[in-house]
Amino acid sequence: MKDKLKKGVLLLVSIFLFIGYNIIVRNQVSEAVSKYGSRGEEVKQIQTKLKNWGYYKGTVDGIYGSSTLYAVKSFQKKNGLTVDGIAGSKTLKAMGIYTSTSNSSSSSNSSFNLNLISRFVYAEARGEPYTGQVAVAAVILNRIKDSRFPNTTSGVVYQQGAFTCVSDGQINLSPNETSKKAAQDAINGWDPSYGAVYYFNPKTATSKWIWSRPMTVTIGNHRFCK
Repeated sequence: MKDKLKKGVLLLVSIFLFIGYNIIVRNQVSEAVSKYGSRGEEVKQIQTKLKNWGYYKGTVDGIYGSSTLYAVKSFQKKNGLTVDGIAGSKTLKAMGIYTSTSNSSSSSNSSFNLNLISRFVYAEARGEPYTGQVAVAAVILNRIKDSRFPNTTSGVVYQQGAFTCVSDGQINLSPNETSKKAAQDAINGWDPSYGAVYYFNPKTATSKWIWSRPMTVTIGNHRFCK
């Protein structure tokens, strides 16, 4: 009787361990969208993005090797992400690569005023590189999340003295499709500004204060900073 009881207990323990192990593995797989050793189209997208931004120097071959691993870690460090070399959903969103996992939060971003952000991008950044237009839109979203600024799109855009496009009326211009797409990319989670809440044109800026802000990146004619 005792032997049967022991066998039963051991069997239950084995079952629980097996279930627990599989849950952990599944969670790791779902989060680790692409990692060292992975191959495929998503890896090519990662390599292409990182190569365009200067993180990756290798060939875009769809193979997640040591060079890609190092580039991903560098990107994660620059963006304040967990530096593990794994292109999970958060890292992919920061790169502007969208999967079913990384898109799952898009509905929670529906409160952002896409039309107003599109108009803002057109007014402030038309003619800038596409990445720069997304970065300008990201600044609005970063301000909304920052307690130093208003917590709504209209509050940020129309904050007194914040943006020249409001004072000169260009905010009322109709946005083009590129501006709309850039605004949507920013809302979806792509932030090429690296968390910036300010930007300015170094060729025309006269404020000593804005020059004192820590720079995150320069894209086109705009210098982004925190």
